[in-house]
Amino acid sequence: MFILSANKQQVKLIIRIFKWLLAITMILFLTLFLVGFMLSSDLPEGKKGEQADLLAKKMLTAVNQEAWDTTYYLQWSFRGGHDYVWDRKDRRVEVKWAKNRVILDLANWENGKAFKNEKVMQNKDRDKLIDKAWGFFCNDSFWVIAPTKVMEEVVERRLVMTKEGNEALLVTYKSGGTTPGDSYLWHLDEDGLPNSYQMWVSIIPIGGVKATWEDWETTSTGLKVATKHKLGPLNVAISNLKTAHTLEALNLDRNPFK
Repeated sequence: MFILSANKQQVKLIIRIFKWLLAITMILFLTLFLVGFMLSSDLPEGKKGEQADLLAKKMLTAVNQEAWDTTYYLQWSFRGGHDYVWDRKDRRVEVKWAKNRVILDLANWENGKAFKNEKVMQNKDRDKLIDKAWGFFCNDSFWVIAPTKVMEEVVERRLVMTKEGNEALLVTYKSGGTTPGDSYLWHLDEDGLPNSYQMWVSIIPIGGVKATWEDWETTSTGLKVATKHKLGPLNVAISNLKTAHTLEALNLDRNPFK
């Protein structure tokens, strides 16, 4: 009888704890929902046309688009966890994280290669790593070279006047990458250099979240890159940044594509 009574007490305690956890979870969910609702803002409409394109070109001049056009090789690390070597001329990318290394062939997807602990992966294991590397590359490269993409054919540009009376550039990606349809409102300084943007993207449920673009660095090829971003409590750092006209100029210890 004592054992049965003890078991009943344990069951009641477990049920009570479960109810408390459920209540706390509901309160947290509702709190986050309300905070998100209060912080979220609608996507501005803006106006398409020549004025939007002129602002986009001003931004391209500020980051030195001409230098980007002849920057054929890039190397960088994203938040210390993903390492990249990008061969823009032959459209190949080496992506490294944890024990994985992937060679993306952007011109011929089937030529991509994947390794775990330098062991060649095949079939589904290969495809999974390549898909994951592609997702990393789309996101991480955007934080490096997004300002150079505003005049691409897949981009819709609109001029937006902010509440402060400043001109801002709204860009919407109609296709490409992993999340087509995402929109960004670029805020620029007087010279056209971006200092922040607001995001309306599928992976963030709150519209208009702000991320800074700061600590601009002029690379050896003349391209300007923001090496620090603040996204709420998160710091997004770009490190080990190098750009070059040739692969040899990156001074790598090996050719990642051989």
